[in-house]
Amino acid sequence: MSDPTALPSFPPPADEHPLRGLVIDALQDLGLEPNLDKEGDVAFTANDQQMFVRCLESEVKIMRVFGQWQLADPVPQDKVMQLSVCNDVNLSMTMVKTGIGNDALVVTSEHLVTDTTAVKNLVSVSVQITLATVQQWHERIMKLAERIAEQRRAAADATAGDGDDRPDAVAGDAASADDGSEGESRE
Repeated sequence: MSDPTALPSFPPPADEHPLRGLVIDALQDLGLEPNLDKEGDVAFTANDQQMFVRCLESEVKIMRVFGQWQLADPVPQDKVMQLSVCNDVNLSMTMVKTGIGNDALVVTSEHLVTDTTAVKNLVSVSVQITLATVQQWHERIMKLAERIAEQRRAAADATAGDGDDRPDAVAGDAASADDGSEGESRE
């Protein structure tokens, strides 16, 4: 007798959860290997990234494709910066939303499913746009971090240059003193 915990997780019959059954079929057609996790979500790996589909099957059918990515170096750990980038992405994208929870980036793509024949296309597009959004979020936060670092360097350079011991400060004073106002004192 083999160990029952080693057996694969077989999905329930499609008529028990029709939308989830269609999602599993769509993922298999896309060459992905879906499994059910302990929460009943469909788990799969796309482009080496763990992702999930949650199907809400009530009067209104909703399909939610999502993933979570831990935020570690070199991603800035500043929560305000992270949430600012989430806000920018949310305002610029139509089919996805991003958020931060438990030091992880969460990206979701949610759809009302009104036509079951469109599930395969919805799954395919949702997976692609979710992964593209993760990449876009990372690009944006790294650019924002670079821009902030440049601003801080410029501010530090300006602060360091406030002393009169710089040669250009003395030359600047001399140039402003020679402004054609002979004989006037500057006090």
